[in-house]
Amino acid sequence: MKNRKYNVLKISRVIVALLVFAPILLFFVDFRDILPDKVHSLLHFQVVPAILSVAVGIMIFLFLLTLFFGRVYCSVICPAGVLQDIFNRIACIGKKKRKGILRFRYHKPLNILRYAILVVSAALAVFGFLELCLLLDPYSNFGRIATNLFRPVAIWINNLLAEALTRFGIYTLYNVSFRISTGALVASVVAFLVFFVMAWWRGRLFCNTLCPVGALLSLVSRFSFFRLKVDENACNKCGVCGRSCKAEAIDSVNGTVDMSRCVGCFNCISHCKQDALRFGVGDCFGLRSRNDGVPKVLDCFVPRNDGASRNDGVGGGDVVNGRRSFIATGAAIAAGMPLLALAKGKDSAEKPLPVTPPGSLSIERFKDLCTGCHLCVVQCPSRVLLPAGLQFGFGYMLKPYMSYIDSYCNFSCTVCSDVCPTRAITQITEEEKKVTQVGIANFYINRCIVKTEETDCGACSEHCPTQAVHMVPYKGTLTIPQVEAELCVGCGGCESICPVRPERAIVIISNPVHKKAEKPKEEEIKKVDVNDFGF
Repeated sequence: MKNRKYNVLKISRVIVALLVFAPILLFFVDFRDILPDKVHSLLHFQVVPAILSVAVGIMIFLFLLTLFFGRVYCSVICPAGVLQDIFNRIACIGKKKRKGILRFRYHKPLNILRYAILVVSAALAVFGFLELCLLLDPYSNFGRIATNLFRPVAIWINNLLAEALTRFGIYTLYNVSFRISTGALVASVVAFLVFFVMAWWRGRLFCNTLCPVGALLSLVSRFSFFRLKVDENACNKCGVCGRSCKAEAIDSVNGTVDMSRCVGCFNCISHCKQDALRFGVGDCFGLRSRNDGVPKVLDCFVPRNDGASRNDGVGGGDVVNGRRSFIATGAAIAAGMPLLALAKGKDSAEKPLPVTPPGSLSIERFKDLCTGCHLCVVQCPSRVLLPAGLQFGFGYMLKPYMSYIDSYCNFSCTVCSDVCPTRAITQITEEEKKVTQVGIANFYINRCIVKTEETDCGACSEHCPTQAVHMVPYKGTLTIPQVEAELCVGCGGCESICPVRPERAIVIISNPVHKKAEKPKEEEIKKVDVNDFGF
């Protein structure tokens, strides 16, 4: 009966995880814009976006959630964590139970590695280098995987079905076009393989070694009030709990659970036939005594006689070596900061500047806050946003930019600013958007077909929503474009429609810091009194 009672924990965890994971996945994959925009609120509960957007309320909620129940965030809220669980289940299909679900074993924690990565990521972020966090953040990696792998597959299936149905005269579905950045595709494939291989090999190895979010939460979860406990009187040392723990955090020989690595999946409880595992109020902050009479205050860090801490499984020699490695790592970071700063300055000086979305305020601010999750890319109605490769330098890799190859930014659209979870793109109103100057159109007369072919065009002027590009007399009856920079907002309507190839005659040049454009003058409407018919 008790085992059934605790099985409810696992069932509840799976249900809640799916209820959170499914909308997030569909929000990235939804190429027909069926889901409501409010779904993006789930993404604000991710750790890195909450930190970058300084969402104090959400950060407190996640801190308290971890303090009370351990790292359930990793099993329920984090989409990358749920994705790894799915990979883990796939690894179990077609295998015998012992080689499938019960295929793990206890390993000592790689504390030196995971906490060094956490410190390095945090230190680099403080100095304005978010690249390491961008590459390791689980939410951002999931976003790139969903955008550049899952979404294209869904569109490809849709197009196949649309073509098949069209042959039978059914036009319910329609073909959808899409663009993929080569750099974003490569990064997404690498992230997918890392998640898949590490989950297949050792369950939550990524979460407990490379993930800075997992390392950050582990600092709190080791003190969690509710924790897994082994009833030594009921336990027969069969080892089933350790072999079912995908975090490899249960030492069934010594009857201990490393709560800094436990992700609260409750697989161990559901597999224990002896009902020897409990999830309840722990004693890490309690005052009950151990067998040796030492009070259990902060018992997670009280050293045992063998020199190892109670739950981390690392011996005294490892601790000494860990301190040396930690100091060496910190020294290397400090020594490398000037070189990174020099490289960053050289990088930005040699590369062209990207046009960043309205609401991002400036290129530097956008680079510091954007994690490259690509949510704005998939939600952009006009598909003008595209993930960058290395054309703007390493510091801007995988971040979105305005690509006017075959599209432009809708004059009154604010979707990207509405859905951005890190507030790298601040929320702006339609009125603010219409006067936000992200760049200025530059006209190259020697490329324009009005001059080179002496033929009428005017496409750029027709597609300009602010009258910044207008036609002026040129030769005879010919007219040629002219740009009024103070009216231009950099929407790219002119560049996207320009027929000149390969280099277009009118190009948007980025504003490193966004400016405010002037509103176009409204034409005066003259009132004419009509007293009689005009004939």
